[in-house]
Amino acid sequence: MITAKNVHKYFYVPEKIHALNDVSLSVAAGETVVVIGPSGSGKSTFLRCLNRLEYADGGEITIDGMGVLHPDSDINAIRAEAGMVFQQFNLFPHKSVLDNLVMAQVVVRRRGRDEAVAKARGLLAKVGIADKENVYPDQLSGGQKQRVAIARALCMDPKVMLFDEPTSALDPEMVGEVLDVMKDLARAGMTMVVVTHEMGFAREVADRVVFMDQGRVLEVGTPDHFFQNPAHERTRLFLSQIL
Repeated sequence: MITAKNVHKYFYVPEKIHALNDVSLSVAAGETVVVIGPSGSGKSTFLRCLNRLEYADGGEITIDGMGVLHPDSDINAIRAEAGMVFQQFNLFPHKSVLDNLVMAQVVVRRRGRDEAVAKARGLLAKVGIADKENVYPDQLSGGQKQRVAIARALCMDPKVMLFDEPTSALDPEMVGEVLDVMKDLARAGMTMVVVTHEMGFAREVADRVVFMDQGRVLEVGTPDHFFQNPAHERTRLFLSQIL
């Protein structure tokens, strides 16, 4: 479903930084891959390159056979298949919860409003906030905002869901409600790439865990391998500091 081959990305701030250094990773349909690593390791940059929110400087990326980096690719069509959930929710503050979910369906998927509203209401019920459809984002808790953001992404019927540290901006007591929604998605067979510091989620839900440091993928393995017998010394050091 997702293939990244030899991906490179540079930033100039002001010195040249090799943010992604020859990163390769494949994600099968229905697989949940959790990406972890220290701050500045390239995790979020890699995720953003997958749907061209950042433009990789080299390599190849495909989602469901569509070339993300090809200049002739319809990036809006690709992004419609790759829902993204951000740290800071990125909801439209001037629109109600319902309208946040309806707008992209109408504009991008070309659905009629009645169909889009029905889809939105079904997903709001699925994430447990059906009673919030007429309120505005600033009237919601952080956990509720993130569940709206997940529902909004799901409204597009994506083939892939990308999560960029979706719980990092939440109060600790709100983390569980968002992780529960993500666990349900994983169990339902959604293809997911999740950048997170939630090691419990990685242990319970991930099919594979990817460890990144200094722009490189240093280790990939099952949760059992990763947490019980990591092969790379840098992985072991990282885990010793956070577990």
